[in-house]
Amino acid sequence: MPRFIEGQDRHQVTLLPESLDDFITEDNAVRVVDAFVNELDLAELGFEGVQAAETGRPSYHPTVLLKIYIYGVPPVGVLDDRGNRPITDR
Repeated sequence: MPRFIEGQDRHQVTLLPESLDDFITEDNAVRVVDAFVNELDLAELGFEGVQAAETGRPSYHPTVLLKIYIYGVPPVGVLDDRGNRPITDR
């Protein structure tokens, strides 16, 4: 059993809509980021924490954190009032 905090399956059936994957349009950039990061070998690229520790609280898997980082980094000049890229505009 892996010792990483697991997120919800995007294909899990919910009340509305039928699948969490239905929230994301087919042409959304998050699908490209998801596919790209899933193909990376993070251990070979030098990422630490790819193998879960046996003790302590489970951590988030590095692929999840990398996906959030890549998708959340604002392009130059596109910022909201707080200096962040507005998620609602994506």
